[in-house]
Amino acid sequence: MSGNTQARDDSGRADPDRRAADAAEDGLPPRVVALGGGHGLHASLSALRRVTTDLTGVVTVADDGGSSGRLRRELGVLPPGDLRMALAALCGDDEWGHTWSEVIQHRFRSEGELHGHAVGNLLIVALWELLGDSVAGLDWVGQLLGAHGRVLPMSSVPLDIAAEVQGVDPARPHDITTVRGQVACASTRGRVRSISLIPQNPPAFPQALKAVREADWVVFGPGSWFTSVLPHLLVPELAEALVATPARRIVTLNLSPQRGETDGFQPETYLEVLAAHAPDLRVDVVLADRGVVEDTTRLIEAAKALGGRLVLADVGAPDGSPRHDHELLAAAFDDIIRG
Repeated sequence: MSGNTQARDDSGRADPDRRAADAAEDGLPPRVVALGGGHGLHASLSALRRVTTDLTGVVTVADDGGSSGRLRRELGVLPPGDLRMALAALCGDDEWGHTWSEVIQHRFRSEGELHGHAVGNLLIVALWELLGDSVAGLDWVGQLLGAHGRVLPMSSVPLDIAAEVQGVDPARPHDITTVRGQVACASTRGRVRSISLIPQNPPAFPQALKAVREADWVVFGPGSWFTSVLPHLLVPELAEALVATPARRIVTLNLSPQRGETDGFQPETYLEVLAAHAPDLRVDVVLADRGVVEDTTRLIEAAKALGGRLVLADVGAPDGSPRHDHELLAAAFDDIIRG
């Protein structure tokens, strides 16, 4: 069977198991799409580029802080910061990759207007202005870096996140307040209950939709759950593609709660929140670090409720810090994808 022919089961629906097997027989690398933003997506892309050569990162575009927020407000562009971090994650381990990763991540330190701006943010925005095409600009940066994969925005317009937060005022712990902006949502003193996007029905990038529809595997997380992972499921066209794709889906859980955004979360809470925001989404694998799961039974049940199975692996940094080790995470992904 040709690698371009989509395998189907007896009901006529796309069959991800058969399609993946066909791809393996044809000697093709697995087509993987990872969704998220910031440090979480950086971790998953850094790992996945060690597993496949057909890799796409689909990135949130709601950042309103720091260098990205300033460029967004001044020039009306998509916030480039999370896109820059995703491109840096795709740089190789050779001297060229290391050097360019450091260059685009470098931030100016001064007393003037350049203070805090990342070189990569300025480079990306410059190419956007010259080419008039967001995707083409990112592809050019990727070529310069020798990126092992492609980076795409999830939407063609800048977005704002609005969160319904309980207990912003400690004196009124049961009151619900609407908090607007990614930075405000991520640093809120209350507990985030749900999020929405402004505008409510933003357009998805066609290239991102195509990547999801043609993927063999789709990876959610790790990362800021409400401000980096869930927003993809609130872009209607992208959410539809993520539900309908014949790809198998992996959810990678965080190593620890994020102060403000997910205070008090247990591992299964991430899955419960995911189900509440995307009730039609089915998951095949939930990947969690063996060292942070105290109640395996509850997490297994939460994974089953989404249609998936739990995989426990050692993916945290050996020094005990709450960050994923790229090599260990790559080994876990490889076992799942090729297993």
